[in-house]
Amino acid sequence: MARCEVCGNEYDKAFKVEMAGETHIFDSFECAIHALAPLCSHCGCRVVGHGVEKGGVIFCCAHCAAQEGVEELKDRAS
Repeated sequence: MARCEVCGNEYDKAFKVEMAGETHIFDSFECAIHALAPLCSHCGCRVVGHGVEKGGVIFCCAHCAAQEGVEELKDRAS
């Protein structure tokens, strides 16, 4: 059995995620998100969906980007 690197749980259904040349082991998607999902640069929430990005800075949505002065990003096309 493998041990989750976030919570330490030993689980027979644990899985591996390879990211940026490193291998991680988790027992749930929740732990994988906690460890690997980027943080919104404005509100700090985990960006689980598509998010938006400008100049290497990641935001969870266009509203948060606008709060940081990035006006050209949109959540949806008009």
